[in-house]
Amino acid sequence: MSDGAALTEILLSRLNATKTLIEATQGDDALIRASVEAARLTAHAINQGGTLFICGNGGSAGEATHLSGELIGPFANKTRRALPAVALGFDTSAASAVANDFSFSEVFARQLSALARPGDVLWALSTSGRSPNIRRVLEVATERGVTTVLLTGAKHPELPRADLVLAVPSRETPRIQELHLVLGHFLCEIVESLTCPE
Repeated sequence: MSDGAALTEILLSRLNATKTLIEATQGDDALIRASVEAARLTAHAINQGGTLFICGNGGSAGEATHLSGELIGPFANKTRRALPAVALGFDTSAASAVANDFSFSEVFARQLSALARPGDVLWALSTSGRSPNIRRVLEVATERGVTTVLLTGAKHPELPRADLVLAVPSRETPRIQELHLVLGHFLCEIVESLTCPE
């Protein structure tokens, strides 16, 4: 597998898979509409003094911190104010205490219940949509009057309930995560432009 031509072929194959998924996503009207609405609702919440919460597991946890960083720091507008975005689960003392004393399914929900107010927004990232802690945080968010946005993979009957579902038409975790980052950057760009017009 060390042959340069073989490795090049693998890279080109992965790039082509991502290109194909982007093209499929471009034709998914429901996903496009949900993405635009998620950006609009998030910007409105922030303009009303609300906070955006973001969470995910594994690679999706990395994307959660990435996206919160894009909003706290500058995304495109280098002179705008910091926007209120919190990546849940990164207070290690709180997360480990909740996981130990309750269960791992509560790590996001417990933090959200302490911090969220009606009118806030939650972006929950789960490539499968089946993660117990994602399902639980969506339940708690709904109970607290928080608008919920689920970024996930191909739709299936077991998807948890959310106000908006951004379902990338794939079941391959790496490809889903790549498109979640594209969608996340779009959300950040629009939220930034609607909350901090130049």
